[in-house]
Amino acid sequence: MSADHDTPRQPRREIYSIAHLNREARALLEGNFPLIWVEGEISNLARPASGHLYFTLKDEQAQIRCAMFKVRRRLLGFQPQNGSAVLARVRVSLYEARGDYQLIVEHLEEAGDGRLRRQFEQLKQRLATEGLFDAARKRPLPQLPHRIGVITSPSGAAIRDVLSVLRRRFPAIPLLIYPVPVQGSDAPPAIVAALRTAARRDECDLLLLTRGGGSLEDLWAFNDETVARAIADSPIPVVSAVGHEIDVTIADFAADVRAATPSAAAELISPDRDEWLDTLRHWRHRLIRALRTRLAREQQHLHAISRHLKHPGQRLQEQAQRLDELELRLTRALRAQWQARRARLDTLRARLHSQSPQRQLTALQSRLDADRRRLRAAMPQRLAEQRQRLAGLARALDTVSPLATLERGYAIVQRPDGRIVRKASEVGIGDPLRVRLGEGRLDCRVEGVKNK
Repeated sequence: MSADHDTPRQPRREIYSIAHLNREARALLEGNFPLIWVEGEISNLARPASGHLYFTLKDEQAQIRCAMFKVRRRLLGFQPQNGSAVLARVRVSLYEARGDYQLIVEHLEEAGDGRLRRQFEQLKQRLATEGLFDAARKRPLPQLPHRIGVITSPSGAAIRDVLSVLRRRFPAIPLLIYPVPVQGSDAPPAIVAALRTAARRDECDLLLLTRGGGSLEDLWAFNDETVARAIADSPIPVVSAVGHEIDVTIADFAADVRAATPSAAAELISPDRDEWLDTLRHWRHRLIRALRTRLAREQQHLHAISRHLKHPGQRLQEQAQRLDELELRLTRALRAQWQARRARLDTLRARLHSQSPQRQLTALQSRLDADRRRLRAAMPQRLAEQRQRLAGLARALDTVSPLATLERGYAIVQRPDGRIVRKASEVGIGDPLRVRLGEGRLDCRVEGVKNK
């Protein structure tokens, strides 16, 4: 055997280049880490001419390099500084040229907003678990609202944007503004009260809850739990349009529809006047064509019927002949009936003569005179007895009369339809009532109700 067969074979070695290794490591990191939130302090901040940001994010125990590219930097609502406490949404990556493990920052916000963001996420998760945001709870918006209620600040930019769009798209829709503060501690209870007022008055069939853009803290009133529950409980469909397109609030999830901006909301809730006019013109033309077709068909039908009709003169002659025939039959019947009744009258007259009533009349006249005398004698006594009884009954009736009760200071409370109110629970605040007194009546309205 040759020497080659006696030498053991060496295992094949896979040799990585540095670039290949870094590329594989980067793919491994980016493929196994989703977008995550990281909180820390900025240091070593650099702003090169490219417009990108490079910095180190650190806490008390460690640090990591970070890069934020110009496209994302343009969306920042603040200027990062060394020492700033921030909350960053990042992708875990690796800079292949140097083999540096780093974070690619997609979004950056101050740490205060970060705390609010965590509260936002916790409340969102809890309400979602309750089913407050379920699609089954969402109600469709009316295609053509008869009146739109807008809950917002009457002096803010949002109401101006909404009015401008509605004036352009469909100015015939009336608008009712429920003025509320849209930021600060007073805003949530005011918004809740406005939603309940709109529901109680039932003046609108669509509500728009809106305000312009701002920081997370400025928009925090729309992340309030009471506001979210009031939106979900509203019997009127609610559209939420809070802030700019990138802003999302708890109110957006609770509302029936979320719009990106106040202007977008106005576009969403209002029909296009020109489209409606085009549609109406289309249906008008179709209706005219249908009426003309129907008219032509009916005219053809009338013409066909008219060919089968007799001439009115011929019909009149037939009816005149029929009338003469009926007149002759009626004359004969009346003559026969008159003769029969005349014969019966003669028979009755003969029987009356045979039985004269003069004797019976004389006896009845004597009895009538006696009864008249007795009646005249008994009438004054009977009348006095009845007057005395009537006076007693009148006194008894007066003691139980409700009018006498009213004279003592009591009153009868009635609804406008006349029903008596016996319990406080039968009326509600704002109900009209009529109060009857001993003299006169009062028209009142309920200001408060105490059941006990």
